[in-house]
Amino acid sequence: MAGRRTHSDEQLQPDPRFGDKVLARFINCIMYDGKKSVAQRVVYRAMDEIEKRTKGTPTALEVFLKAVSNVKPSVEVRSKRVGGTNYQVPMQVNRKRQQSLAFRWIIAAARGQKGKPMHLRLSKELMDAANGEGQAMSTRDQVHRMADANKAFAHFAW
Repeated sequence: MAGRRTHSDEQLQPDPRFGDKVLARFINCIMYDGKKSVAQRVVYRAMDEIEKRTKGTPTALEVFLKAVSNVKPSVEVRSKRVGGTNYQVPMQVNRKRQQSLAFRWIIAAARGQKGKPMHLRLSKELMDAANGEGQAMSTRDQVHRMADANKAFAHFAW
C-alpha cells in the first residue's frame, strides 16, 4: 500500500561515534550490500579528514550538517499529465525528501569522481557543499533553475 507509515525513524539508532541520527541515516545511504562497518569506516575517515583540514573549527559534524542543509532543494519539478500533455510542474519538496535528495546528490558526486579513495572524495564533496560549491550544489542549482523556468505551469500543482 502506497503512503504507508513505517517505524524507520523510531528504529534508527544514532551513530556510535557522534551520536547523530542524520549521520546514521547518511551511513545507511552510503552502505552497499549490507556492509555497514565498511560504510562507517568510509564516513568516519572522511570526518577525520574534514577535522584535519578545518583544524577542529568548525567540527566535522557541523561541516556535515551545513553541507546537507546547503544541498537540500526547496522546490523540484514533477511531471503532471494534463489534457494529453505532460507539464513539468514546480512543487515544494517535503523535509524527508529534501534530506534524501541531498544525501543522494552528495554520494553521487563523491562516487562520480575517480582516482582517489572514497573517504577523500566524500570529505572533499562535503567541504565543497558546506562552502556552497561542488557538484552536489550545482545539481541543486540546476533543479532550482528548472523549477524557476517552469513557473508558468505552477497553477497545475494541486
